[in-house]
Amino acid sequence: MPPVAPMLAKPVDAIPDGDYVFEPKWDGFRSIVFRDGAEVEIGSRNERPMTRYFPELVAAVLANLPRRCVIDGEIVLPDFAAGRLDFEALQLRIHPAASRVRLLASQTPAHFVAFDLLALDSADYTGQPFADRRAALESALAGAGSPVHLTPATTDKAVAAQWFSQFEGAGLDGLIAKSPDLLYEPDKRVMFKIKHERTADCVVAGYRPHKTGDDAVGSLLLGLYRSDGELASVGVVGAFPMAQRRALRAELEPLVTTFDGHPWNWARPSDGVRTPRSSEFSRWNAGKDLSFIPLRPERVVEVRYDHMEGPRFRHTTQFVRWRPDRAPRTCTYAQLEEPVSYNLSDILSEKSIIPNEQG
Repeated sequence: MPPVAPMLAKPVDAIPDGDYVFEPKWDGFRSIVFRDGAEVEIGSRNERPMTRYFPELVAAVLANLPRRCVIDGEIVLPDFAAGRLDFEALQLRIHPAASRVRLLASQTPAHFVAFDLLALDSADYTGQPFADRRAALESALAGAGSPVHLTPATTDKAVAAQWFSQFEGAGLDGLIAKSPDLLYEPDKRVMFKIKHERTADCVVAGYRPHKTGDDAVGSLLLGLYRSDGELASVGVVGAFPMAQRRALRAELEPLVTTFDGHPWNWARPSDGVRTPRSSEFSRWNAGKDLSFIPLRPERVVEVRYDHMEGPRFRHTTQFVRWRPDRAPRTCTYAQLEEPVSYNLSDILSEKSIIPNEQG
């Protein structure tokens, strides 16, 4: 019965050697789907219900999944015209208005990619090894069709390495490695995830105060120059020890400026509006204040990132070092590594599965 916390993965630096099953790491909303006859529930990574946001997936579950089952997977939003996943559009699917939910369900329908089986009919599969769960999942979804998909899986490390290098071009996020003997352990990091890791030199154009007060930096706002000379907002870096947060606050004080002449003067607060723009808000926390303190764009920082989502870093970056030797105007998009293009449709139709001798 819902809710159930999904099994988690811990990061590793490289594709591991040994006896593993490798799967693509999808970039969407992790979800556990529950079906009991005509009843369907979709649970989130944080065990919260998401059923109301994806009515088209409820219909897909009823049409494609066994009558009684619990299946772990990922909600993704494919842009087949572009040949890749669209996480930005997927984020917009979380909307409070029922009319908007219905409209988006028809305009940007989501898909469900299944990769683990927790229960089927009256059988609990969480205590069975992953190789057995995978075989049962393949059988259960043998007749399923789009928008429900079975994720590709392979035991061949060379194939996994090829996926790792190619699938990013379709918007995927790396690889997951599972032991064939792995039991399903909710909320435990017992799988491995291998993600792309790169660095970029970015301009620091502002900061947000820490939640404890204005004497510490919460996050630094990063920018990259476009070819037209405009400084684009690309993301943040924010994982600092508290002592460093306070030191940064004092260190950046001489660079504090006004929005007059700042490249992001669109963020100038309006009367009675705390947020940078009246339409600026956090999709995950509507009450979160996204205003910031502008800085003269004179400092350069090197950050570590995994991949881009459009013109921005997909996730929060990690601090590497300051770059006093780098001129801010040289921090452009041209330095970023471009993944090789790969068609998403080819991945969703992949048939690579665990060999029979492993279950």
